[in-house]
Amino acid sequence: MSNFVKPDWLYEHIDDNNLVVVDCRADLYDRDYGKRCYEEGHIRNAVFLDVKKDLSGEVKEHGGRSPLPDIKILKFKLEAAGIGNDKIVVAYDEGALAGAERFWWILKYLGHEKVYVLNGGIKAWIRKGYELTKEIPAAKHANFNVSLNKNIITDVFEVKDNMGKNDFVIVDSRAPERYRGEVEPIDKKAGHIPGAKNYYWKEVLNDKLEFKTDVELKKRFSELEKYEEIVLQCGSGIDGCGNFIAMDEIGFKPKLYVGSWSDWISYEENPIVKEEE
Repeated sequence: MSNFVKPDWLYEHIDDNNLVVVDCRADLYDRDYGKRCYEEGHIRNAVFLDVKKDLSGEVKEHGGRSPLPDIKILKFKLEAAGIGNDKIVVAYDEGALAGAERFWWILKYLGHEKVYVLNGGIKAWIRKGYELTKEIPAAKHANFNVSLNKNIITDVFEVKDNMGKNDFVIVDSRAPERYRGEVEPIDKKAGHIPGAKNYYWKEVLNDKLEFKTDVELKKRFSELEKYEEIVLQCGSGIDGCGNFIAMDEIGFKPKLYVGSWSDWISYEENPIVKEEE
């Protein structure tokens, strides 16, 4: 296995006792979208975790719009969902927001290695002719031991300390028009972090919202090979995980600036650029 599984694999293993499937569908502009979609129909045996309510924490002055949740609370929710260290976890969404990739990254950060994303999401599942259900599964409580992997996370202070170094690069995963500061539909300020390079995360997907081949991904990120340290950011640390899993798939070892742009602009002294770099 890579970081992804195909619908056929999931269908074949859907009733395995050591498998937990997690629905991570979400929408930035509609807080109840994911839960509503889940209740209308989901992959059999899948539990639902809300990207904002379960996979994000309390918003404060700093830390961004989607800070990581309290680890103890998150551990409790994972265990209640049946996710233990010995389980294989498969997350899915529908490509509108990188919810499955956010969950994948969080589990990697917590030290869980056997976590995967359904390539193409629920739409790929439906295209294969597999059915959805409205039945809510009864999760069996599991034990999850946290072992934080601090090699894949960074913050505003580390970013500022490394800016300007030749072997360091910031990758902005937002849409080009947001990167250039032409529009900003969510955050209070428009623009990007000085020196950041724009790699819109959805460009790692094909027209079916499946992740592109390794060859295509290597070509996509080839210009970043010269950097020793790559920091990924987006608006609030969700969509950046789409670039993260794609890079990880082809051997890159980036870090995620979880607070991202929404954290960066919470510091009045932080500089902003509103043009192509």
